[in-house]
Amino acid sequence: MCHRIKLIKGDITKVSTEVIVNAANTSLIGTSGVASDIHKAGGIVIDQQCMDIRRRLGGCKTGEIVVTDAGNLDARYVIHTVGPVWKGGEKKEAELLYSCYINSLREAVRLECKKIAFPNISTGIYRYPKKEAAMIALKAVEEFLSENSTIEEVLFVAYDEENYEIYEELLK
Repeated sequence: MCHRIKLIKGDITKVSTEVIVNAANTSLIGTSGVASDIHKAGGIVIDQQCMDIRRRLGGCKTGEIVVTDAGNLDARYVIHTVGPVWKGGEKKEAELLYSCYINSLREAVRLECKKIAFPNISTGIYRYPKKEAAMIALKAVEEFLSENSTIEEVLFVAYDEENYEIYEELLK
């Protein structure tokens, strides 16, 4: 395991870091899951900036990212990324999920941030198989960190016991 990768079980909105990644939907409206939690905890700033992005760009495409301030969260920024909906693995889901992590990390570096926290992207209502999603997340992060020394800490924040145990096993 890379010493710059850490795992905790808990609520990502309670984490102190520079960047919190949000598992967003294409409309950037925090209606459920971690996105709802981040929008609520971050406050009106996140909602307003997401509305501005929707007006300018129409939202966010799967695998891509947009950035807002973190509002009331203990972070500088929220990187919103849209993970793929699981459709059996034949619709480039793995490639799109990988892009969520890589694009988020690249943006964190561009923003001159050294610490970033990820939720379990696409494993909730988007039904991505949890172990496969964790394997993709770790592969993306490990590959990025092997080529980039700017990021000092990548924190995976598992909301539930099942995701925590999967990451814990894969990180051994």
